[in-house]
Amino acid sequence: MMPTKMQDLINAQINAEMYSSYLYLSMSAWCSENDWNGFAHWLRLQAEEELGHAMKFYDYLNERGGSIKLAAIAAPKPDWKDLPAIFTEVYAHEQKVTGMINAMMAEAIKQKDYASEIMLQWFVTEQVEEEANASEIVATLEKIGPATGGLYHLDHQLGKR
Repeated sequence: MMPTKMQDLINAQINAEMYSSYLYLSMSAWCSENDWNGFAHWLRLQAEEELGHAMKFYDYLNERGGSIKLAAIAAPKPDWKDLPAIFTEVYAHEQKVTGMINAMMAEAIKQKDYASEIMLQWFVTEQVEEEANASEIVATLEKIGPATGGLYHLDHQLGKR
């Protein structure tokens, strides 16, 4: 049986991943409303990916015979100042999620829960990619600044994801 502390952390992570999905969907809606369809597309796909992460934790907990306890998902805010504000928040959010994954890995090591260590390794690697993608978009937005042409080019590029 999986240690209770790991079950609690995984249940919290399911909620966090669901919130991530909800947050990115809210950001996608803002982008759509402001005619940034490429950014909206990228964020919507990101929302779907985060939902997949939640289900990966859900399935793992279920496979291990753990107790799944779903909690309410907090409502994300509906408005942002501009695209840089959105992607700065995406990057900060991914850093927060990385911290949560790292805390779960530390607990798995402490508990000698080798199965959870192996499962969590996928998420450790995934978070490196998530942070890199977000920081690259933030850096690109900083280079572009308020130049509309550059924003439209990036919007087009992100729409190809």
